[in-house]
Amino acid sequence: MILPLKLEDVSFLHVLGPLSLQIEAGPSTIILGANGAGKSVLMRMMHGLLAPSTGRIAWSGAEARRKQAMVFQRPVMLRRSAFQNVLYALEVAEAADAERVAKAALAEVGLSHVAHRPARILSGGEQQRLALARAWALHPEVLFLDEPTASLDPTATREIEAVIRAFDGSGTKIVMATHNLGQARRLGDEVIYLHQGRVVERAPVDRFFAQPATAEAAAFIKGELPWV
Repeated sequence: MILPLKLEDVSFLHVLGPLSLQIEAGPSTIILGANGAGKSVLMRMMHGLLAPSTGRIAWSGAEARRKQAMVFQRPVMLRRSAFQNVLYALEVAEAADAERVAKAALAEVGLSHVAHRPARILSGGEQQRLALARAWALHPEVLFLDEPTASLDPTATREIEAVIRAFDGSGTKIVMATHNLGQARRLGDEVIYLHQGRVVERAPVDRFFAQPATAEAAAFIKGELPWV
């Protein structure tokens, strides 16, 4: 087990922090806030793609890089088929029985029928499900999701949310950034609310929406702060 993940007095340039957080195993965590609040920077630092300007980030386990995955708002697709995109991720990870696992991952997200189509001609929703299939194949303990449905239509959004729930149900820890209040309610167990690069509130999702403890969170929920 690689959790908890500890962030101690972390900052990044003028965008984020300083802030301290601990991410535990179990319930799904939503990083909520307006555009520009610092959500994407925080996600990338937790995943290890950005180094903090100050402070320290530490995982509990030594194999953190191999036991976490991240899916972005605009996933990068290789110039290969959908199947080969998943297979490549497994080969890089030196996973056993890679072809069988890749087929199973595509089936899990409902993409078996496009397995041999070029990944880059798939729809936005299909590409996002393919990115989730690549993550699913690796069986991560932690899955970071950075605004995974921000550019998708309602039907594609429902499909992606169904896959996220499946990850959650399988025991993967979900940490997802969003500015979508409805999505936070549907998928979150707890909310970490960011405002201007600072954590101003952390609470169970029901309490956050029913009784926000800060003026900033209350204004955001009421639509009095920009969120798109």
